[in-house]
Amino acid sequence: MTENELLTRCGGKCELCGSDVELAIYDLPASDGHENEIMICENCSSQIAAPDTMDMNHWRCLNDSMWSQVPAVQVMSYRMLKRLSGESWAQDLLDMLYLEDDLRAWGDAEAAAASDDTPPTLDSNGAVLNAGDTVVIIKDLNVKGTSFVAKRGTAVRNIALTNNPEHIEGRVNGTRIVILTCFVKKS
Repeated sequence: MTENELLTRCGGKCELCGSDVELAIYDLPASDGHENEIMICENCSSQIAAPDTMDMNHWRCLNDSMWSQVPAVQVMSYRMLKRLSGESWAQDLLDMLYLEDDLRAWGDAEAAAASDDTPPTLDSNGAVLNAGDTVVIIKDLNVKGTSFVAKRGTAVRNIALTNNPEHIEGRVNGTRIVILTCFVKKS
């Protein structure tokens, strides 16, 4: 798309945060037959390029942009929410976000390329776990900081991976907890 076509599509505003200042074209790598260009502001662009400078509150704008009709905007919102998944509000948005399988694969392509050198996350039987998988707890677990026990046989759906391959995150009894992978099996 040309810059004018992108400006028309976005209404002269950043497709992520809505700012109308210092807009530029951003190309998402690894598109799979979709338009891979979005129009974003300098603030979003600089934070994407340098994750250590991210202003967590700025990215609350993803609550709106994740519902865009533009596939590339949906994918970029998904990627940013994945980066911010340590924040409870971002994880909640990520849990609500629905992407078609091809868009989810496109969104995950960046993480897969970045993490080729990290060891895989394995369950108690050695099966590889991926974000979004469902696992079953194989032992009653006392959950620190709460008054409940995660019972053996409890299914944990739509898990999230962490930086540590021995930990996963998931919701049990409505509470987001970290679970050691040696206590789960892929279902």
